[in-house]
Amino acid sequence: MDDAQAPQPDPRDPRARWATLPEPVRIGDTITSQASSDAPDPVMGRDTETEFMLRNAG
Repeated sequence: MDDAQAPQPDPRDPRARWATLPEPVRIGDTITSQASSDAPDPVMGRDTETEFMLRNAG
């Protein structure tokens, strides 16, 4: 094998960013370590269908 480095692409070329790919990421490193909680109830416990009927009846 030859130890010569490959020619470097022109940095002004937008394709130069992807001329070489980044190192692969292990699957074990892709799991989030941030605590999460359930989303709040969007209707806040109210019966929105009954409220709609009472507001618009008549």
